[in-house]
Amino acid sequence: MDNKVIFNKDLIRRYDTFGPRYTSYPTAVQFTTDFTLDDYLGGVKHSNEDPIPSPLSLYLHIPFCDTICYYCGCSKVITKDKSKSDHYIQLLKHEIELQGALFAKDRVVTQIHWGGGTPTFLSDKEIFEIIECIHENFNVPAGNEATNMVEFGIEVDPRTVDRQRLKNLNNLGFNRISFGVQDFDSDVQQAVNRVQSNEQIKQHINDSRTLHYQSINIDLMYGLPRQSVHSFSRTLDTTIELNPDRIAIYNYAHLPEMFKPQRRINEDELPSAEEKLNILQLCIDKLQKAGYVYIGMDHFAKASDDLVTAQLEGSLHRNFQGYSTHADCDMIAMGVTAISRIGDNYSQNVRSIDEYENILKQNKIPIFRGIELEDDDILRREIINQLMCNNKLDIKKLEKKWGISFNKYFKSSLENLQKMADDGLLTIEETKITITTSGRLLARSICMLFDRYLQEKNDGRFSRVI
Repeated sequence: MDNKVIFNKDLIRRYDTFGPRYTSYPTAVQFTTDFTLDDYLGGVKHSNEDPIPSPLSLYLHIPFCDTICYYCGCSKVITKDKSKSDHYIQLLKHEIELQGALFAKDRVVTQIHWGGGTPTFLSDKEIFEIIECIHENFNVPAGNEATNMVEFGIEVDPRTVDRQRLKNLNNLGFNRISFGVQDFDSDVQQAVNRVQSNEQIKQHINDSRTLHYQSINIDLMYGLPRQSVHSFSRTLDTTIELNPDRIAIYNYAHLPEMFKPQRRINEDELPSAEEKLNILQLCIDKLQKAGYVYIGMDHFAKASDDLVTAQLEGSLHRNFQGYSTHADCDMIAMGVTAISRIGDNYSQNVRSIDEYENILKQNKIPIFRGIELEDDDILRREIINQLMCNNKLDIKKLEKKWGISFNKYFKSSLENLQKMADDGLLTIEETKITITTSGRLLARSICMLFDRYLQEKNDGRFSRVI
């Protein structure tokens, strides 16, 4: 596939700014408490009445971790007391029951993802209890049918599993697994309080492959303290040797004013902006040379991966879990802070376990904010998704669908895009816009020109594009 990303440092410097990751549009910054439970229920009702019922994607947020990782910006509860999860599991099961009762039984679950926190903080027995509850309340294919139809993924802290646990998880139905590694360098691990054995991680990958997990992912992070081009080159070599199906290399955003754990990081040990950029270039060059395809936004996959296939077909989608091949799904997200997308609505659950419990006691879905999209939002979401995921936009198809003149509707956007086109980030033709191999690393910057809310106000709550 001749679509390798070209790393142009001058262009990156010019267009690197603060902006959304576009796991949704509008982004969570636009969510409001004016969005109520009635709005959510109305969205579910409308979605159920669709003549062709959309399949369902379930997300479960498990907020517990037994140690703090200093880089973390996730919503979590740090405790070594395993009994703390008991009460939460009962609450989560209650929400599963409430949500399951809302959705038509002809709507099949085709994707389930567990995130956190650390889902493997829970015991196998607790995990089984939740899975059983899901099967009792949703239409989830079982047996061999489930293996072929349902993507069942879990995020794993390598320190919380061994071969037997990996086997147990597989027996419980999980067929996709993601290991949070961040860096194989011991000095970096010490600096971020994420110390783990490299041999242990290697064994986990080998065991997962032997157990026939359909997809194995490794998460890395660049920009952490004590990282350098030299040290991260070794981490990449180890990762490539392990040969995962997918690799995510996240940009560490140092925002200690927003995330308290980051205050424990020694800022003097962070790589300079120039070194960080060099590390990113190293990642692009090394992984592409090793045969991985750059999907976008930190993500790489083998050429045979279904993410690559979906991108080539123009059907790749982006949601709160990253890139997905399940664009047609309604996503029901359960647990504290979890964000759902039902039709043209987004909604987010309450942030604290106490609030979560108080609302569930009333037998209500525990949402506290969200947004109901207007037509303009839906149109712009479609444009941003196409550019972020598939690197192109079919203007004529969009005009026919929406009954607009693209050039008139997006006159100011096109004027600004032309500057990017002059710099080689994209091409603008009468019938389409195409992001070039030089512009793919800056897709977020391109999409920001279609973001109505950013044009109105930029409140500085976003990370840098690169």
